[in-house]
Amino acid sequence: MDEAFVALSLPPILIGMFAAIACALPGNFLILRRQALIGDAISHVVLPGIVVAFLVTGAVTTWPMMIGAAGAAVVAVVLIEAIKRLGRIEPGAAMGVTFTSLFAFGVLLLEQSDTSSVHLDVEHALYGNLESLIWLSAEGWGSLLDPVALAELPPELGRMGAVALLMVLLTLVFWRPLKLATFDEGFANTLGIPTVALGIGLVIAAAVAAVAAFDAVGSIIVIAMFICPPAAARLMTNRLEIQVLWSVAFAVLSALLGYVLAGYGPLWLGGENAVSAAGMIATVAGILLGLACLFAPHRARIGAPRDAVG
Repeated sequence: MDEAFVALSLPPILIGMFAAIACALPGNFLILRRQALIGDAISHVVLPGIVVAFLVTGAVTTWPMMIGAAGAAVVAVVLIEAIKRLGRIEPGAAMGVTFTSLFAFGVLLLEQSDTSSVHLDVEHALYGNLESLIWLSAEGWGSLLDPVALAELPPELGRMGAVALLMVLLTLVFWRPLKLATFDEGFANTLGIPTVALGIGLVIAAAVAAVAAFDAVGSIIVIAMFICPPAAARLMTNRLEIQVLWSVAFAVLSALLGYVLAGYGPLWLGGENAVSAAGMIATVAGILLGLACLFAPHRARIGAPRDAVG
């Protein structure tokens, strides 16, 4: 039993948890800045970049995918600014038009391209391949101390672990300027904090998290984790430090419960087949947010001014 758990369940659970944490941390500041839609936009626009990178290189490898996704993110930012300025419409509408159009373009590219030899298709883009990220060389918990077995871990685990650690370090290093710029941008400017550069850096950090998570967990989890854990945490406290901790806890709980319920929930209810892990993780995140809306101590603060939290 332990051997099967370590080989088949432990890697995808850890990957899901790392992806959830990596997205939830920048999501806290995006929520407070009323830029939550940016996380949604980033998770959509990486698709055409990844597809174009595959069509150019003919292989699904990390660096071409990252470069393609980054290029798509740049194109999206340019298009959003152009639509805002030329069309004179509000930023949310510009982002909505841009990311839905680019995502649709990516889907069309997938449908018209020969991707039958690789795990790159519309379903993979939406749901990821979390269930397939298993550790075949594992022989129980002792494999965690075996260098030979550790070398056979799914590469997505190391990548998501590194990105999650990067998000933690960036949050710690830029904590004070991020907090000041989020709650009082004018005061932050008087202190010499480059608020514009900081905002761009936040979007870049969110893009890095989204691109790293996209291949393993798909766009559904990425979108859910940028918004649901931070939004639920926002309702639990009026202190930013505690909010970030709550968001990490909700992200981890969503990944863990979602994966377990996806595999065993249908069996407990008399079904025969498991359901999508990505879909269930996102569903659990949404349920946690719904419970927070109903029972959290600060649920009455919904719609309160941004500077009321600190």
